Amino acid sequence: MQFFKTFLASILGTILGVLILVLILFATLVSSSSEPEPYIRSNTVLTMNISGDIPTRVSDDPIEELFNPGATHRMSLQNLKSNLDKAAADDNIQAVWVKTNQVLASWANLETAYRYFEEFKESGKPIYFSTDDIGMNEKSYYLASLADSIFTPPVTNFEFDGFVAQFTFYSDMLDKIGIEPEIFRVGKYKSAVEPYINESSSPESREQTREILGTATNTFVEAVAKRTGKSNEEVDELLNSAPIERVEFAIENGLIDAYAYVDEVEEIIKERLEVDEDTELQTVGFSRYSRVTANSAGLDLPDTSDRIAVIYSSGIILPDLGDSPFGSAGITPKKFKNQLDSAVEDDNVKAIVVHIDSPGGSATSSDLLWHYIKQATEKKPVIASMGTVAASGGYYMAMGADTVLAGENTITGSIGIFNLLFNAEELVSDKIGIDYETLKTHEYADLLNLTRPFTPAERRIIQQNVESGYETFLQRVAEARGMTRDETHEVAQGRVYTGVAALNAGLIDEVGDLDRAIEVAAEMAEIDTYRIDTYPKKEDIFEALFSSSNAKIQSMMTSWVPNNLLEEARTVQFYMNQPNGQNWMLLPIQFEVN
Repeated sequence: MQFFKTFLASILGTILGVLILVLILFATLVSSSSEPEPYIRSNTVLTMNISGDIPTRVSDDPIEELFNPGATHRMSLQNLKSNLDKAAADDNIQAVWVKTNQVLASWANLETAYRYFEEFKESGKPIYFSTDDIGMNEKSYYLASLADSIFTPPVTNFEFDGFVAQFTFYSDMLDKIGIEPEIFRVGKYKSAVEPYINESSSPESREQTREILGTATNTFVEAVAKRTGKSNEEVDELLNSAPIERVEFAIENGLIDAYAYVDEVEEIIKERLEVDEDTELQTVGFSRYSRVTANSAGLDLPDTSDRIAVIYSSGIILPDLGDSPFGSAGITPKKFKNQLDSAVEDDNVKAIVVHIDSPGGSATSSDLLWHYIKQATEKKPVIASMGTVAASGGYYMAMGADTVLAGENTITGSIGIFNLLFNAEELVSDKIGIDYETLKTHEYADLLNLTRPFTPAERRIIQQNVESGYETFLQRVAEARGMTRDETHEVAQGRVYTGVAALNAGLIDEVGDLDRAIEVAAEMAEIDTYRIDTYPKKEDIFEALFSSSNAKIQSMMTSWVPNNLLEEARTVQFYMNQPNGQNWMLLPIQFEVN
């Protein structure tokens, strides 16, 4: 019997080894080959589909590229800017046709995409937007509002009824299963713990949320007013009207230009571009056009060795623990330092832009990131560019930079700190029936024992540690912003700001997106011509193959779970799995303005 077990194991091992060898050979063949640059015929229309999220950048994943060629050319702000810049200069591109439906991107990223389309229009070439049976929401219509013409099928949806933010609360659930949250925090606005102890938002949380909703609303209303010629008040009245027969309503009020199915839109574009009726409209897709070089499109790249490094840092700020409920995602000190050191040590890099898209995370890790950025400023100019969100720990790390920029709708601030622990005594002892006996050598050896309530003395100790962390946070901000401790405390206390409000509070230097941050970097480095180096660099195919298998498996196993439920589960798991006693600099709530 033992012989057969050994024999079978040998066969399985051989088969597995052959499969791995085949996969490596396949990876080598694919990675060594590349698709040729496409030829663009005259009178071509660049088409693109805008749906779902529009991230700042699509990460270069060699494994995904193996099975989905062109994955790295998906829609992102980086790829959108590149393609629109090329299309504006390309004599063979006559127009842009955007097919859209439900867009879910952040308002900070939408603002940037809107500006890219505005810049393209300066070329004099038209932009057409159309939708399908799903229809447009406010975010897709915001982008469409600057089009030369907008088309819709007569029977579809058109969402035009304002914005909403919804919060999730877990207190009843935790009470039912016998878990008591143990809360320690500083700042009346630091409401990250509210979902675990309340059944509704605090007045302070509602106040800052209304401000964020208001900024997004103003951005949208002004764009609609600009397109329709109506006043902001008239647009508000339209948004307040009952959402009945919304497509017909959009046509009647000049929001959309005409009814047209996709095939009819194509005929309209052919007519406007004076293409013969019997001739097929020449189009090139977004992903395919991404492979057209800037030189081929007629763009002159600067002939210089000078570089500005852009380091993209996104996700929760985490310690270097190795195993995380977020897989390999997030910002960790080791990973960030490697990227920063590469840019600092490159003599061709004259300035560094750190693009931050993070709600914060570990307080100690945030301080390390701040330290690394502060060190880098001693050698080169460093500019912090805030994306969708750079709050709490994300804001903390930005304080190490020479200059800080944020978009109008960037969510930032949240200068506060908290510690969230869970007393599971009732769940473990009463409901499950597990008993514990604790032996200790010193008074506070079991300070973070979560199988019993904290004593008053233990509560004071943890609260003092949280307050000490808050004072450190205030010190970092006060030093960077030229404020006193009390002035910083006045605008801190965990309050969340939009980019515009943060500028008024003195928490940032300028309202501007990533492109403006790059311009500021060039000014500080005193260079007129430069190219962009982006970080993190693309992984080697073999490194990616053997380093990310766990994350790939995790992704496959959770792909069937609805995104909103998955995010809620990850949030709870996040706090449960982290080291006991960890202080957090984290955005109070997850803001999604839809």
